[in-house]
Amino acid sequence: MILEDLRTACRKDPALHGVHTVEVLLYPGLWAIWTHRIAHRLHRLGVPFLPRLLSQFCRALTGIEIHPGAVIGRRCFIDHGMGVVIGETAVLGDDVMLYHQVTLGGTGWWTDAKGAKRHPTIGDRVVLGAGATVLGPVHVGHDTTVGAHALVLHDVPAHSCVRATPSPITRIGTTASARHGSDVPVTTENTQGRS
Repeated sequence: MILEDLRTACRKDPALHGVHTVEVLLYPGLWAIWTHRIAHRLHRLGVPFLPRLLSQFCRALTGIEIHPGAVIGRRCFIDHGMGVVIGETAVLGDDVMLYHQVTLGGTGWWTDAKGAKRHPTIGDRVVLGAGATVLGPVHVGHDTTVGAHALVLHDVPAHSCVRATPSPITRIGTTASARHGSDVPVTTENTQGRS
C-alpha cells in the first residue's frame, strides 16, 4: 500500500516530476495516512489510549487530524494538508483527494448522540477543495467535486459539483474630495457571475 500511496501522490501532484519526485517523502498527507492506518488497526483491536496518542502526535507533526476511528479507503491523497480534520465516524471511499483545511466533522455535541454516526461518508473519486466543510452524517456520492470553501450539510448525489457562492468583486478607486482636496476611496460592486 505504501508504494500505491507514493504512486498516487506522484500522479495527482504536478509539482512531483523529474528530480523533484523524491520530495514525495516529505508530504505530510502521506505521513498522516500511514500513521492513521496503524492507529486505525489499534483502534479496531480495542487498544486504549495508544491509537489516539498516535493520531495526536501525527497532528502535531503534520497539522492533519484524523481520528483513529475514521475509515479511509485506498489511494487517498491529502495535498498540502494543513488544517485537515477527519472525524471519528467519517468514511472515505477509494481515490479521494482532499486539499488543505478540509473538515469532515459533526454538527456539534448538542445534536450528535454519543456512539451514533456523526460524520460524513465520502464516495469514491471525490475531490474536496481547499477549505471545504462537510458536516453531519451526510453522504457525498461517487465522482463528485466539492469546491473550495463550500459548505455541505445535506446529501449530494453522485456525479455532482458543489460550489461556494462566489464573492462579489469590489473595485477600489479614488476621487478628489472637494472638501479636503485629497483622494477618497470609492468602491463599486460587480455582481456579475453571482448565483
